[in-house]
Amino acid sequence: MRNQILSIWKMCDPIYYFCSRLTYVTTNEDNIFRIRLTKYKGRNITLSDGTQILKNDTLVKIHLHNIRLLMEVKDIKSELKKAKMIYRSVQNSLPGVESYIRNHHRNSDIKGIIGITSLSKGTERLGFEIIDIMNPFYKWFKKLSFLPIGLLSNRGMSVNQILKYERPIYLFMSKEKLTHNYWRN
Repeated sequence: MRNQILSIWKMCDPIYYFCSRLTYVTTNEDNIFRIRLTKYKGRNITLSDGTQILKNDTLVKIHLHNIRLLMEVKDIKSELKKAKMIYRSVQNSLPGVESYIRNHHRNSDIKGIIGITSLSKGTERLGFEIIDIMNPFYKWFKKLSFLPIGLLSNRGMSVNQILKYERPIYLFMSKEKLTHNYWRN
């Protein structure tokens, strides 16, 4: 059953990709992110390097290519091995995001990157800063939207267990920190 659901999701993914205005970072098939420019609509925040993110600032929103990740980890039994594989995929993909921003015609407008995830372990080592989602309705909406991914990736966990342990959060990284950590000559 699980494989059939993954197959259907894989077939429907191009429709989601088209409707969400996402773009691939590069033509490099190894990049796990799909991205788009966005106007920030949350509360004002100041990152640890002093970068202020204010309402209507331009950010690059990063989206994990979830179906691709699920297909890559579907046969891995160890949760630790899955986590390491996802960590390496993100780490290897961030230089592509940095290059995308550096070469973008609106580079001077872009303040950094933002993502929403429930996979928070290891994100700070990658350079991200974790910011809690304050709006309770949006937090529940994100929990529900992450539920199918949680059910497909966590064998044996019930819906209630997944909802209890999933904690959707914002991930931020300033453009300067991204460049410092991931710029490749």
